[in-house]
Amino acid sequence: MKPQNKPIRVPIMPKASYYILSDSDEDSRMRFACRLCEKILAQQLSVFILTHSESSAKRLDQLLWSFKPDSFVPHQLLGQMPAAPIEIGHGDQLPSHRQVFLNLAGALPDGALAFERVVEIVIQQEEILAATRSNFQRCKFAGYEMQTQKTPASR
Repeated sequence: MKPQNKPIRVPIMPKASYYILSDSDEDSRMRFACRLCEKILAQQLSVFILTHSESSAKRLDQLLWSFKPDSFVPHQLLGQMPAAPIEIGHGDQLPSHRQVFLNLAGALPDGALAFERVVEIVIQQEEILAATRSNFQRCKFAGYEMQTQKTPASR
């Protein structure tokens, strides 16, 4: 019998990336999220951004349209049509894909650990620092490859 040449699927080790900003304001965090989404989109990946409230989701939705005049970052609030590679949600909402989970909500929900990549943007605000420290430990315990990157203050 002739052997079949089936592609071998190599499991991908999930990654958790922590971008540590020296800023302490939420606007810097949101602007950094927009720039990061643009870079992730260039890698042809789908992104789900979890925010802590519906108003934060709508604010980020508006910022993604206007953060950079010469850029187009296709996105939508979760559940809207037509589909887009970047979806924004809040509460316990989750998308159908499991590629990139960008957490802007605080505590990392259990569903986030099913994604190939978890991304956190850390700002120098005590509540955010405490939540992201806890999330870091959860990802590490779950077997994620951990990455941290310090970024300079925005101007």
